[in-house]
Amino acid sequence: MAKYILTFSKTGTICYTSHLDMMKMFKRVFKRAGIKQSYSQGFNPHPKMTFAQPLSLGYWGLGELLEFETEEDYRAEFIKETLAPLMPEGIVITDCVVAEPSKKTLAAMTEAAEYIIAVPLHEALDMDGEEIYKAYMGRDKILTYKKQKKKKELAEIDIKPMIRDISFVTEDETLFVTALLDSGSTSNLSPELVITTLMECLKIDTDRSEVQVMRRKIYFGQ
Repeated sequence: MAKYILTFSKTGTICYTSHLDMMKMFKRVFKRAGIKQSYSQGFNPHPKMTFAQPLSLGYWGLGELLEFETEEDYRAEFIKETLAPLMPEGIVITDCVVAEPSKKTLAAMTEAAEYIIAVPLHEALDMDGEEIYKAYMGRDKILTYKKQKKKKELAEIDIKPMIRDISFVTEDETLFVTALLDSGSTSNLSPELVITTLMECLKIDTDRSEVQVMRRKIYFGQ
């Protein structure tokens, strides 16, 4: 029995494939490849396979991570080379490594994620990147509403402490935002809340459906 971490990108129209369907797809691909996955015990066994962090529907991802276990020991390079040609369009496997021994999963160790957000501008912003930063981050608080997990009710929160770093560049009538946000079980900030509060702050009337989001990297603690 062995544990591995698979790195892959998810781009194009497959970004509209849900987290659950992605799990089903990987399960089928492992089976086609003849790689024997380890399964949980109990009434409804399922493959020991988890994403470091689920990718929101419609988001692109450049460094997505899948942690999985197998019944037999395989060379990591063999897994990569065997799975790569079986992937659907839009999924590209970039690496596979043997996971270091740890009691914690990648999901439990996730602390932050870096996103690139592209906001088309129908009207030019009369501000440079530094001025946008001051307008958005210069406030004492960045207040918005977020649904609470337990009560399922909206509550007002301050998302500013959850923004670890953020920068802005305008190019070709598009505002590009690079944001490092809290991610994981301890503290988690959705890019959606950044998009909403930023567009309100700058009075951008772009429809949300026009905004593109890509997760570039996931960061882990100890």
